[in-house]
Amino acid sequence: MDEQAIIVASDVSKRFGRTLALERFTLEIRRGEVFCLLGPNGSGKTTFLRMLTGFLLPSAGSLRVSGHDVVRDPNAAKRRIGYAPESAPMYRHMRVGEFLRFMARLRGVAPADVDSAVACAAGKLALEDKLLAPIPTLSRGYRQRVALAQALVHDPEVLVLDEPTNGLDPRQIIETRNLIRSLAGATTVLMSSHILAEVQKTADRVAVLLGGRLVGIREVAAAEDLEPWFLSLA
Repeated sequence: MDEQAIIVASDVSKRFGRTLALERFTLEIRRGEVFCLLGPNGSGKTTFLRMLTGFLLPSAGSLRVSGHDVVRDPNAAKRRIGYAPESAPMYRHMRVGEFLRFMARLRGVAPADVDSAVACAAGKLALEDKLLAPIPTLSRGYRQRVALAQALVHDPEVLVLDEPTNGLDPRQIIETRNLIRSLAGATTVLMSSHILAEVQKTADRVAVLLGGRLVGIREVAAAEDLEPWFLSLA
Protein backbone atom coordinates (compact mmCIF):
# COMPACT_ATOMS: atom_id res chain seq x y z
CA MET A 1 0.00 0.00 0.00
CA ASP A 2 1.19 3.52 -0.85
CA GLU A 3 2.28 5.23 2.40
CA GLN A 4 0.80 8.49 1.08
CA ALA A 5 -2.64 6.96 0.50
CA ILE A 6 -5.47 8.57 2.47
CA ILE A 7 -8.29 6.65 0.71
CA VAL A 8 -7.87 2.93 0.17
CA ALA A 9 -10.48 0.74 -1.54
CA SER A 10 -9.78 -3.00 -1.63
CA ASP A 11 -11.88 -5.32 -3.81
CA VAL A 12 -15.05 -3.30 -3.17
CA SER A 13 -18.25 -4.59 -4.74
CA LYS A 14 -21.84 -3.43 -4.46
CA ARG A 15 -24.98 -5.33 -5.43
CA PHE A 16 -28.52 -4.06 -5.67
CA GLY A 17 -30.47 -7.30 -5.87
CA ARG A 18 -29.22 -9.08 -8.97
CA THR A 19 -27.53 -5.95 -10.32
CA LEU A 20 -23.78 -5.65 -9.76
CA ALA A 21 -23.22 -1.87 -9.60
CA LEU A 22 -19.53 -2.02 -8.67
CA GLU A 23 -17.22 -5.00 -9.14
CA ARG A 24 -13.98 -5.65 -7.21
CA PHE A 25 -13.00 -1.99 -7.19
CA THR A 26 -9.44 -1.43 -5.91
CA LEU A 27 -7.94 2.04 -5.69
CA GLU A 28 -5.56 4.19 -3.62
CA ILE A 29 -5.83 7.99 -3.54
CA ARG A 30 -2.89 10.04 -2.31
CA ARG A 31 -3.07 12.67 0.37
CA GLY A 32 -3.45 16.18 -1.10
CA GLU A 33 -4.25 15.23 -4.69
CA VAL A 34 -7.30 16.01 -6.82
CA PHE A 35 -8.57 12.66 -8.04
CA CYS A 36 -11.43 12.22 -10.49
CA LEU A 37 -13.69 9.26 -11.21
CA LEU A 38 -14.62 9.56 -14.88
CA GLY A 39 -17.37 7.63 -16.61
CA PRO A 40 -20.83 7.79 -18.12
CA ASN A 41 -23.99 7.81 -16.04
CA GLY A 42 -24.55 4.40 -14.47
CA SER A 43 -20.86 3.48 -14.43
CA GLY A 44 -20.66 3.21 -10.62
CA LYS A 45 -19.14 6.58 -9.70
CA THR A 46 -21.89 7.77 -7.36
CA THR A 47 -22.27 4.30 -5.85
CA PHE A 48 -18.61 4.37 -4.83
CA LEU A 49 -18.86 7.89 -3.38
CA ARG A 50 -21.94 6.94 -1.36
CA MET A 51 -20.16 3.92 0.09
CA LEU A 52 -17.09 5.97 0.95
CA THR A 53 -19.21 8.57 2.75
CA GLY A 54 -21.27 5.98 4.63
CA PHE A 55 -24.60 6.30 2.83
CA LEU A 56 -24.32 2.76 1.42
CA LEU A 57 -22.64 -0.37 2.76
CA PRO A 58 -20.36 -2.35 0.45
CA SER A 59 -21.47 -5.87 -0.41
CA ALA A 60 -17.84 -7.01 -0.29
CA GLY A 61 -14.37 -5.58 0.23
CA SER A 62 -13.13 -2.78 2.46
CA LEU A 63 -12.88 1.01 2.37
CA ARG A 64 -10.59 3.09 4.58
CA VAL A 65 -10.28 6.86 5.03
CA SER A 66 -7.16 8.09 6.82
CA GLY A 67 -6.75 4.60 8.27
CA HIS A 68 -10.35 4.24 9.47
CA ASP A 69 -12.61 1.54 8.07
CA VAL A 70 -15.86 3.15 6.91
CA VAL A 71 -17.91 0.15 8.10
CA ARG A 72 -16.17 -0.78 11.36
CA ASP A 73 -15.33 2.77 12.45
CA PRO A 74 -17.83 4.94 10.54
CA ASN A 75 -17.88 7.98 12.83
CA ALA A 76 -14.10 8.43 12.72
CA ALA A 77 -14.11 8.06 8.93
CA LYS A 78 -17.01 10.50 8.47
CA ARG A 79 -15.34 13.16 10.64
CA ARG A 80 -12.55 13.33 8.07
CA ILE A 81 -14.86 13.75 5.07
CA GLY A 82 -16.80 16.67 3.63
CA TYR A 83 -19.42 15.58 1.11
CA ALA A 84 -21.32 17.57 -1.51
CA PRO A 85 -23.67 15.30 -3.49
CA GLU A 86 -24.83 16.26 -6.96
CA SER A 87 -28.13 17.64 -5.65
CA ALA A 88 -27.26 18.61 -2.10
CA PRO A 89 -30.36 18.84 0.13
CA MET A 90 -30.80 22.12 1.99
CA TYR A 91 -33.36 23.36 4.50
CA ARG A 92 -35.40 25.85 2.53
CA HIS A 93 -36.71 27.60 5.66
CA MET A 94 -33.16 28.61 6.64
CA ARG A 95 -30.91 31.46 5.63
CA VAL A 96 -27.44 30.67 4.30
CA GLY A 97 -25.54 31.57 7.46
CA GLU A 98 -28.04 29.75 9.64
CA PHE A 99 -27.72 26.62 7.50
CA LEU A 100 -23.91 26.71 7.60
CA ARG A 101 -23.89 27.16 11.38
CA PHE A 102 -26.26 24.22 11.72
CA MET A 103 -24.02 22.07 9.51
CA ALA A 104 -20.93 23.12 11.47
CA ARG A 105 -22.53 21.99 14.73
CA LEU A 106 -23.69 18.77 13.07
CA ARG A 107 -20.13 18.16 11.88
CA GLY A 108 -18.79 18.46 15.43
CA VAL A 109 -17.26 21.94 15.30
CA ALA A 110 -16.88 23.25 18.86
CA PRO A 111 -19.57 25.84 19.74
CA ALA A 112 -16.95 28.54 20.33
CA ASP A 113 -15.50 27.92 16.84
CA VAL A 114 -18.73 27.76 14.82
CA ASP A 115 -18.85 31.41 13.74
CA SER A 116 -15.20 31.47 12.65
CA ALA A 117 -15.62 28.16 10.79
CA VAL A 118 -18.64 29.54 8.92
CA ALA A 119 -16.80 32.77 8.11
CA CYS A 120 -13.82 30.80 6.76
CA ALA A 121 -15.97 28.53 4.56
CA ALA A 122 -18.05 31.49 3.34
CA GLY A 123 -14.87 33.37 2.46
CA LYS A 124 -13.55 30.50 0.34
CA LEU A 125 -16.82 30.44 -1.62
CA ALA A 126 -17.37 34.23 -1.79
CA LEU A 127 -20.60 33.90 0.20
CA GLU A 128 -20.04 36.72 2.68
CA ASP A 129 -22.77 38.85 1.09
CA LYS A 130 -25.25 35.94 1.04
CA LEU A 131 -25.19 34.80 4.67
CA LEU A 132 -28.52 36.50 5.42
CA ALA A 133 -30.16 35.39 2.16
CA PRO A 134 -32.99 32.83 2.39
CA ILE A 135 -31.92 29.62 0.65
CA PRO A 136 -34.93 29.58 -1.75
CA THR A 137 -33.81 32.93 -3.21
CA LEU A 138 -30.42 31.62 -4.35
CA SER A 139 -29.53 30.94 -7.97
CA ARG A 140 -28.30 27.48 -9.02
CA GLY A 141 -24.72 28.70 -8.87
CA TYR A 142 -25.04 30.08 -5.35
CA ARG A 143 -26.79 26.92 -4.14
CA GLN A 144 -23.78 24.99 -5.40
CA ARG A 145 -21.47 27.34 -3.50
CA VAL A 146 -23.46 26.76 -0.31
CA ALA A 147 -23.26 23.00 -0.88
CA LEU A 148 -19.47 23.26 -1.15
CA ALA A 149 -19.28 25.54 1.90
CA GLN A 150 -21.18 23.07 4.10
CA ALA A 151 -18.79 20.33 2.98
CA LEU A 152 -15.79 22.47 3.96
CA VAL A 153 -17.10 24.03 7.16
CA HIS A 154 -15.40 21.50 9.49
CA ASP A 155 -12.07 21.66 7.61
CA PRO A 156 -12.09 18.01 6.46
CA GLU A 157 -9.07 16.04 5.30
CA VAL A 158 -11.06 14.70 2.33
CA LEU A 159 -13.57 16.58 0.18
CA VAL A 160 -15.92 14.37 -1.87
CA LEU A 161 -17.74 16.06 -4.76
CA ASP A 162 -20.28 14.32 -6.97
CA GLU A 163 -20.50 16.09 -10.37
CA PRO A 164 -19.61 19.49 -8.82
CA THR A 165 -20.03 21.51 -12.04
CA ASN A 166 -23.25 19.90 -13.25
CA GLY A 167 -25.83 22.54 -14.19
CA LEU A 168 -23.50 25.52 -13.74
CA ASP A 169 -22.91 28.24 -16.31
CA PRO A 170 -19.40 28.74 -17.81
CA ARG A 171 -18.30 31.37 -15.27
CA GLN A 172 -19.52 29.25 -12.35
CA ILE A 173 -17.71 26.21 -13.76
CA ILE A 174 -14.45 28.16 -13.90
CA GLU A 175 -14.94 29.44 -10.34
CA THR A 176 -15.64 25.93 -9.04
CA ARG A 177 -12.62 24.54 -10.88
CA ASN A 178 -10.38 27.24 -9.42
CA LEU A 179 -11.69 26.53 -5.93
CA ILE A 180 -10.97 22.82 -6.26
CA ARG A 181 -7.44 23.50 -7.51
CA SER A 182 -6.86 25.97 -4.65
CA LEU A 183 -7.59 23.19 -2.14
CA ALA A 184 -5.07 20.75 -3.62
CA GLY A 185 -2.24 19.93 -1.26
CA ALA A 186 -4.00 20.93 1.96
CA THR A 187 -7.10 18.84 1.20
CA THR A 188 -7.58 15.62 -0.73
CA VAL A 189 -10.34 16.11 -3.31
CA LEU A 190 -12.21 13.15 -4.77
CA MET A 191 -14.67 14.17 -7.47
CA SER A 192 -16.76 12.48 -10.12
CA SER A 193 -17.44 13.75 -13.61
CA HIS A 194 -18.49 12.66 -17.08
CA ILE A 195 -16.93 15.71 -18.77
CA LEU A 196 -13.45 15.06 -20.19
CA ALA A 197 -12.51 18.73 -20.59
CA GLU A 198 -13.22 19.50 -16.93
CA VAL A 199 -11.22 16.52 -15.74
CA GLN A 200 -8.28 17.60 -17.91
CA LYS A 201 -8.25 21.06 -16.30
CA THR A 202 -8.97 20.05 -12.71
CA ALA A 203 -7.59 16.65 -11.70
CA ASP A 204 -4.11 15.34 -10.93
CA ARG A 205 -5.13 11.76 -11.67
CA VAL A 206 -8.18 10.16 -13.24
CA ALA A 207 -9.74 6.71 -13.03
CA VAL A 208 -12.18 5.50 -15.68
CA LEU A 209 -15.19 3.41 -14.65
CA LEU A 210 -17.32 1.55 -17.18
CA GLY A 211 -20.15 -0.79 -16.25
CA GLY A 212 -19.12 -0.86 -12.59
CA ARG A 213 -15.52 -1.81 -13.31
CA LEU A 214 -12.29 0.17 -13.02
CA VAL A 215 -10.70 0.00 -16.47
CA GLY A 216 -7.82 2.48 -16.26
CA ILE A 217 -5.95 5.06 -14.15
CA ARG A 218 -3.76 7.85 -15.51
CA GLU A 219 -1.82 10.91 -14.42
CA VAL A 220 -3.58 13.80 -16.16
CA ALA A 221 -0.33 15.67 -16.80
CA ALA A 222 0.93 12.67 -18.78
CA ALA A 223 -1.57 13.31 -21.59
CA GLU A 224 -2.15 16.46 -23.60
CA ASP A 225 -5.59 15.11 -24.48
CA LEU A 226 -7.44 12.45 -22.47
CA GLU A 227 -9.90 11.67 -25.25
CA PRO A 228 -7.81 9.09 -27.22
CA TRP A 229 -6.92 7.28 -23.99
CA PHE A 230 -10.55 7.27 -22.80
CA LEU A 231 -11.81 5.99 -26.16
CA SER A 232 -9.21 3.21 -26.13
CA LEU A 233 -10.70 1.93 -22.86
CA ALA A 234 -14.36 2.07 -23.89
